[in-house]
Amino acid sequence: MTWIKKGLVYSANKKYHWNQSHAQVPVVDMINDDVWRIYYSTRGLDNKSNTSYIEVDAKDPSIVLYEHDTPILELGSLGTFDDCGIMPSSIINVGDKKYLYYIGWTTRGSVPYHNSIGLAVSEDGGKTFSKKYQGPIITTTHQEPYFTGTCFVLKDADKFKAWYLSCIEWRKVNNRVEPLYHIKYAESKDGIQWERNGMVAIELQDANEGGLVSAAVTYKDGGYLMWYGYRKLADYRENKEQSYRIGYAESADGIHWIRKDDLAGIDIAADGWDSEMISYPYVVEHHDTRFLFYNGNGFGKTGFGYAIQNK
Repeated sequence: MTWIKKGLVYSANKKYHWNQSHAQVPVVDMINDDVWRIYYSTRGLDNKSNTSYIEVDAKDPSIVLYEHDTPILELGSLGTFDDCGIMPSSIINVGDKKYLYYIGWTTRGSVPYHNSIGLAVSEDGGKTFSKKYQGPIITTTHQEPYFTGTCFVLKDADKFKAWYLSCIEWRKVNNRVEPLYHIKYAESKDGIQWERNGMVAIELQDANEGGLVSAAVTYKDGGYLMWYGYRKLADYRENKEQSYRIGYAESADGIHWIRKDDLAGIDIAADGWDSEMISYPYVVEHHDTRFLFYNGNGFGKTGFGYAIQNK
């Protein structure tokens, strides 16, 4: 399995006060055969994350047809789980509505931040959204006491399935407080109330690994395929040998997975926007072609691009 890189799609253009830096965690909604809408997170003058979208040509996603000029959701009121940032994570169709699962950011005193997963709903095809609740739908519990992050949701018959980031520890590494996290699995009957039993989908592979993020799952030929980001425990921000890469795993049931990172088929480039880091994958399939959208250097500071799978 290999991917053919097609280049950068979008980066923050500083056109608006809320869109000054980064274009992170691309979430793709295939509207029709002509237009795809890509939701993304960007940082404003206040360094808080907001979510907006662009629309691209489905036949050539490097062609941007439309750029939305406002965020689609307001930050939460003071003290709520998303008062410091909102990042998209997954989108699905539920009847005539669209469910957008998003990451809410707030700050803490003892650690740098806290994340939870919220839900926003659109009734106009994904152009505007309203929050389902002021609070999160997947957050800390007595069994998961730290935080939850990126979440990918797949509707399978009458069951919703989610693969989400779960923090398992904050640790002081080289005089800096760092989170460690893996990917867990949950199920739901309605996409809102989730049954979480602590099932780990993808585990950290050794003591040198520090984080697994942004599961992107597809179902093909009776099995599940997953792409995700993984990084080392220390020095992953500036050292490209330690930074994020895109991994790959396979599963017969979507619950128990086998890591096969050597088959991911994509790595950092020799130079350019994705030469130091690649992560936050989002995979879609269209007319028998598989597309991989992903972030490059600086956790998306250089923007996001895409690749197509080489058959």
